[in-house]
Amino acid sequence: MAETDLGLGRVVLERVRGRFLNKDGTPNSRKYGAGSLAWQRVYLRSLAITWPAFIAWIFGLALLIAGAFAIGYRSLGPGALDGTAHLGVNDPFFAALVYSVGILSGIGGGPVVAVGSTAEWLSIIEAIGGLVGLIVAAGLTLARLSRPRARLRFSQRAVIAPYRGGRGLMFRVANTDAGEVSDAEVRVSLSWYEGTGSAKTRKFHPLALERNRIDLFSLHWTVVHPIDPHSPLAGVTPELLREGRAEFLVLINLHEETFSTRVTGRTSYLFDEVSWDAKFADMFVDSPDGILTIDLHRLDRMDRLAEGSTSRPAELESAPRGPALVQAESQVQTGYG
Repeated sequence: MAETDLGLGRVVLERVRGRFLNKDGTPNSRKYGAGSLAWQRVYLRSLAITWPAFIAWIFGLALLIAGAFAIGYRSLGPGALDGTAHLGVNDPFFAALVYSVGILSGIGGGPVVAVGSTAEWLSIIEAIGGLVGLIVAAGLTLARLSRPRARLRFSQRAVIAPYRGGRGLMFRVANTDAGEVSDAEVRVSLSWYEGTGSAKTRKFHPLALERNRIDLFSLHWTVVHPIDPHSPLAGVTPELLREGRAEFLVLINLHEETFSTRVTGRTSYLFDEVSWDAKFADMFVDSPDGILTIDLHRLDRMDRLAEGSTSRPAELESAPRGPALVQAESQVQTGYG
């Protein structure tokens, strides 16, 4: 197998169905034989979700546990909790819930006390469970705060747009974190079926980029693969891309300066996530103080072109590249766009 198979091997290429990478960059794969890995999945999920979702899950889980213990207190009868009249509530279950939340959170039950050995044991178990839950929640919060990650936003679609007299495959990515990232490197691979009839096989091709590395990544980056005679996409049309069930795999590796470590970002674009006869719209906006500014709301914005502008092969794709084009493609730029 050629080295361009990304290390997956022939068996994987023959068996895989659908896309290799999901839009959020997670692998579209599954493993059996390693156990349920339930707790590991819960931990990783708790690190990946947004802060509002994380807080909502913690709050909801605490209320669920407190509610379960409140039902336990109420099942012991009205005499299991004494002093609920001082809470100023008429609903017996809500009074038990208020006491349960106090015990679970460690602030105490206030004027309410448990009566009887069973109710006392329930209070002891809930208090210990609340302490353990507090430690777990604090640990997850600390892990979220101290975990370096690439806060990258990729354009929802890639585009085949005009490029230097020909065509180019393009997508955009922006750094949405307040912290700075630098020394960004990107690799793009094409996965699609080649051949005819039952002889079709899935193959990988690394795509040569206009530039695969930039030193500064403060704003956004339009990644471009020039479609020239040496490109696997030379002569490609929307129909050919669909017949080959093409997928463009994207991997970005960059230096995150807050934690001074390398982080990665991944995504992929399927054949139906590529726009034709269009180009990305300008993201730059005027700033009163003269500071270079972009509008992230324009990351996915495109300008439509005349029909056939890029959905038909360009003449450049069937002609050898001239020295001027080769020299232009080899220039190193620090790239703000």
